Amino acid sequence: MNQAILEQKQKLVEEIADKMQNAASSVIVEYRGLTVGEVTELRRNLRAEEIEFVVYKNSMTRRAAEKLGHNDLLESLLGPNAIAFSDDAVAPSRVLAKFAKKHKALVLKAGIVDGKIVDADGIKQLSTLPNKEGMISMFLGCLQSPIRSVACAVKAVAEARSE
Repeated sequence: MNQAILEQKQKLVEEIADKMQNAASSVIVEYRGLTVGEVTELRRNLRAEEIEFVVYKNSMTRRAAEKLGHNDLLESLLGPNAIAFSDDAVAPSRVLAKFAKKHKALVLKAGIVDGKIVDADGIKQLSTLPNKEGMISMFLGCLQSPIRSVACAVKAVAEARSE
């Protein structure tokens, strides 16, 4: 094989491995049966959440997965696949699962979330979680609740004493 082509393929494997390792979430989906319009809609939805959606050759993705020690992903790398990469651990699962409910041709296969392999059921479970901002607001709401209760109790005591 030509040395230049071999080096180009090695760079591509390095790029895929780097993205898999540095992304908080990488989700593999099969897009066979989607129309061009549906794929465009999916890409638009993913782009709105700052999720990168890329199609790589399965052989290159397999080599990257093997390099990272994610051999459990190899069985998912059959057929026309695409990978969604994101810095948000939940966003790709949420967007892809929502899209898959409307378009049965999109098949959730597997993924890597915070360095751990997740199957299709795990991706569906992750999709029910809110995004990072939603989780932070829920947490702050939980913290505010006891403080508000104490403040109301103090106010009630102060009003009772003033009467």
